[in-house]
Amino acid sequence: MVQHAFAYLSQQRFLGAAASAENAPTPRFGVAGVAWDGAVTNRPGARFGPNAIRKASQMLCDATHPFFDLSPTADLCDHGDLYLPNTSLETMRAALEAQARTLLAHQHMVWLGGDHSITLSLLRALRAVHGQPLAVLHFDAHCDTWTDHFGEPSGHGTWVYEAVQEGLVVPQSFVQVGIRSAAEREAREYVNAIGGRVITARELRGLESPSQLAPITADIRARLAASNAPVYVTLDIDCLDPAFAPGTGTPEPGGLSSAQVLSLLEELCAMQLPFVGMDCVEVSPPYDHAELTSNIAALCVWTYLCARLASEKTVSP
Repeated sequence: MVQHAFAYLSQQRFLGAAASAENAPTPRFGVAGVAWDGAVTNRPGARFGPNAIRKASQMLCDATHPFFDLSPTADLCDHGDLYLPNTSLETMRAALEAQARTLLAHQHMVWLGGDHSITLSLLRALRAVHGQPLAVLHFDAHCDTWTDHFGEPSGHGTWVYEAVQEGLVVPQSFVQVGIRSAAEREAREYVNAIGGRVITARELRGLESPSQLAPITADIRARLAASNAPVYVTLDIDCLDPAFAPGTGTPEPGGLSSAQVLSLLEELCAMQLPFVGMDCVEVSPPYDHAELTSNIAALCVWTYLCARLASEKTVSP
């Protein structure tokens, strides 16, 4: 198959990390862009997300994290943006899953989206590589549990329902954080109904520091650990309030602050849990005032990588 380099594919590297190279040692972590927004229901532009996130990451200088006191750059390479079809959701998903399997066989991967429909392919690939369903930590304003996509069978608002129906995830270890959008009760409560946990944005109001969030993080940790399953993080940037992340396709007022999301990532992703990857999706640069959204997206990805390295350096008593 001929690989076409579309004009918007990013040539930058996250944190200035080295590009992947044949016959070179494989770093612990890999980053890849998924420049796709063919399943959005409101504002397009997430195909430009990987480029914007990478550009924002250049401002992290030597990438030494102020809390974890380490940098992930020596343990990281960037595979660039994947080559994907542009107009068909099903063919894109098949192509993404195949490429993801190859990368996941060798590295702990972080994916830069792209709209949230990409997560279904990534979960399919992870399920195949690890041979079991996954526990999922899902940051989002939207439940993404619809059984159809405005009359179509699939889209960026159906992937949770599809993942459960396909047996890709452990229902009891599926945790949603920041949910607040308009939705009928059946969709809104779907994850609770299957035995998981929905932590709404309202439930988090007034809780921002690690100490204030401690009961929440303890609950999330217990649920993620209960199944002994590999843990995956998917972070839809619209979990944040539009004041902090305006550059997204479907903004929802009343969301989380940057400090809340960073506190949760710092506390949870440094825990001794079997995390196997992360995606950061729905960054839409055309709507990003002052690059606020791409900056917090880069910060979240960087924090996840540093947290995982910190967890590996922790010596259990």
